[in-house]
Amino acid sequence: MLEKKEAQYEKVVLVGLITQEQSEEKTKEYMDELEFLAYTAGAETLERFMQKTDKPDSKYFVGSGKLAEIKEFVLKNHVDTIIFDDELTPSQLKNIEKFMDKKIVDRTNLILDIFAQRAETSYARTQVELAQYEYILPRLTRMWTHLERQRGGIGMRGPGETEIETDRRIVRDRIALLKKKLEKIDKQMATQRKNRGQLVRVALVGYTNVGKSTLMNVLSKSDVFAEDKLFATLDTTVRKVVIGNLPFLLTDTVGFIRKLPTQLVESFKSTLDEVREADLILHVVDISHPSFEDHINSVNQTLSDIDSLDKPTVLIFNKIDDFQYIEKAEDDLSEKTFENYSLSDLQKMWVAKSEDPSIFISARKEINLNELRKLLYEKVKEIHVTRFPYNNFLFDYYDDVEE
Repeated sequence: MLEKKEAQYEKVVLVGLITQEQSEEKTKEYMDELEFLAYTAGAETLERFMQKTDKPDSKYFVGSGKLAEIKEFVLKNHVDTIIFDDELTPSQLKNIEKFMDKKIVDRTNLILDIFAQRAETSYARTQVELAQYEYILPRLTRMWTHLERQRGGIGMRGPGETEIETDRRIVRDRIALLKKKLEKIDKQMATQRKNRGQLVRVALVGYTNVGKSTLMNVLSKSDVFAEDKLFATLDTTVRKVVIGNLPFLLTDTVGFIRKLPTQLVESFKSTLDEVREADLILHVVDISHPSFEDHINSVNQTLSDIDSLDKPTVLIFNKIDDFQYIEKAEDDLSEKTFENYSLSDLQKMWVAKSEDPSIFISARKEINLNELRKLLYEKVKEIHVTRFPYNNFLFDYYDDVEE
């Protein structure tokens, strides 16, 4: 539906809300993420606007006074696009576009746009196109506000139907066609999964940009695309990995994110099936990020949504080479914040609080990878001997693998 365009930086402003459920500190963090999303999509952020309110305004998301302030800045600085850090309702989108007379993009649309840019294979493009059409369908009315419309009814179908109904029918037909296409590919992929032989399946999951693809490359000695941008990997990659005497299949999956659009979760069903059918999950976390615990919760929520939260899991805290902290003075009695915890503190904390085994590494600098390989060997072997009891090993102990 959307063709891939050459990278060009649009001037954008960001808009977010501080509410009872979302503190100012949390909103600033989410705006940082929104700016990174905008940068990944090819935009330059000129300004951020935040408003404190009990709940989003039903008409404009923000108050009319704040919207007028944003419009003044947009006109003065020749801004191309206004990006909102939440999914806007069709009526909000229509009202804001009418007021601003500029392109309005919400968080969901922004993520869908990034996915459209990143989709390389026919399968990924089909998944993204389906998600885009499902997003667009309830918002078609804003394109035809100059005409009075009726929905359905006798005499309103066929050649005499209204433009908006024609568009709705075209979009619905396209959605049905894409779903059939994906069903066919899903069956092929399910057959491929069944034909992978007697090998334990391990899936890499995690928040976007935590280093899953880099870890995949190191463990499998392959060359999966990795970049310091959000959603660098969309297509599922499966590699055979051998540690010691034990082979297994390692799958790299699309990164999760806060408020992952439901359209994407549904259209990427087959990609997520790789996680559903995995025997072991490697949950990769960026330990250098101040909100890594929120990221863990977001990923766990998505895993719960696809009924995969109870699978055997290893927590892999990555990017220890980027980790920094400020040691508190002995006479400082104020409460510790994230920046005051050392790596050793966090290790003790997570070993104590997590039921899953955890390990701290740097995939990029290959720090503690031998320890990770030993842990993976132990966890995969536990599953392997249960699943395939008559499969003989060359040896029953782990020989250190040279890094």
